[in-house]
Amino acid sequence: MKILRTGAAGLAAALVLTACSGGGDSGTDDASGAEAAEIRVWLVGSDTPDEAREYLTSTFEEENPGSTLTIEEQSWTGLVDKLTTALSSSDSPDVVEVGNTQAATFTSAGYFAPLDDIAEDLGGDDLLPGFVKAGTWEGTFYAAPYYAGSRIVFYSDQVLGGAALPTTLEEYVETAKSLRTADHSGVWFPGQDWYNALPFVWENGGFIAEPRDDGTWEAGFSSEGGIKGLEQVQDLMVNASNAPKDGDESELQIPFCAGQTTFLSAPNWIRWSIQAPADAEAPGCADTFGADLHAFPLPGATAGETAKVFAGGSNIAVATKSQNVDLAKKALTILLSDEYQTILAENSMIPAKKSLVPALPDDEFTLASATAAANAELTPATPRWGDVEAQKVVQDALVQIAQGGDVETIATELDAQIESILNG
Repeated sequence: MKILRTGAAGLAAALVLTACSGGGDSGTDDASGAEAAEIRVWLVGSDTPDEAREYLTSTFEEENPGSTLTIEEQSWTGLVDKLTTALSSSDSPDVVEVGNTQAATFTSAGYFAPLDDIAEDLGGDDLLPGFVKAGTWEGTFYAAPYYAGSRIVFYSDQVLGGAALPTTLEEYVETAKSLRTADHSGVWFPGQDWYNALPFVWENGGFIAEPRDDGTWEAGFSSEGGIKGLEQVQDLMVNASNAPKDGDESELQIPFCAGQTTFLSAPNWIRWSIQAPADAEAPGCADTFGADLHAFPLPGATAGETAKVFAGGSNIAVATKSQNVDLAKKALTILLSDEYQTILAENSMIPAKKSLVPALPDDEFTLASATAAANAELTPATPRWGDVEAQKVVQDALVQIAQGGDVETIATELDAQIESILNG
């Protein structure tokens, strides 16, 4: 498939299109006069590279003598519920990462401290505007961009075996089906993987949910385009994939490195897991299927176009109930610094600042991701969307679809659940 060559300026434009005070504990004052304390930073998943984590910890502790910073890794599964509990407690973490689609749930409920006083220190107009919007509520800036990304389709020449790359979404489905055997998937598509299901809904003219004139929300999985897209998803899940029908999208490099699938639609930064040496801690396949790794943007309904994909990424914020808001803001400033964000960029994570786009690797994976990002979509802009994610109604519906259930019935029930949550 032809991949558009998007340079730094083009990627910056694409990113514009895609775009989500407290007291101190008693302790020893640091050189700036702030109270020394332990700052706890919640990062989610393993996406943030070790080099970035080490830079954050060492820089913060050097700049704030007597204070320490601890990174506590969290799971995306159940994150909204866990954050809601933690941010309401007297033992709240100080700095937290949250998915861009989840940000409004917390900004609108007062869980994050305002950042307007340090907005320029964090990057000002250089920050990704779509993610700034996701982190802003009623004119106040609460959650800064952390990184952005999009899903692309990975494959290995030795596994593809000379088959032609698909140029349309329909060809993608048919090619994946033709490559499936009893122990090999044409595409790895676990039942709960709603991120990879959304492009099929969007490309067929369906939608997740849209506001009505009266301010209520109408869900669209049971629309004509929504049903058509979900039927393609079911075709893939049933006839092209051997992934668990109730599985999620975690540790996607494992089936790829085991040679269990031809196509793998995943965030662009998963390449580092695939290309890592195979060992107990990093089950990569640098010397086998990762040795000739390639990728392309998911094709659209029309040849020569890319599919609308989910605009992934995170925002990051200071907790309102942090006992050390000033120190937490210093940690946040490091997280948004050019030095830290450059480390993310060099690891194929689209940085929070448009000016750092040139730091991204000039390779087919990053270029494919940039092309996909230019046609990315977001989930509905409502603080109640986080409740939809927390209740896993979309994932549960997709599991039923993966198990061969009636698509129209499942989609109708799903829309009713979504509308109940969004309009409740």
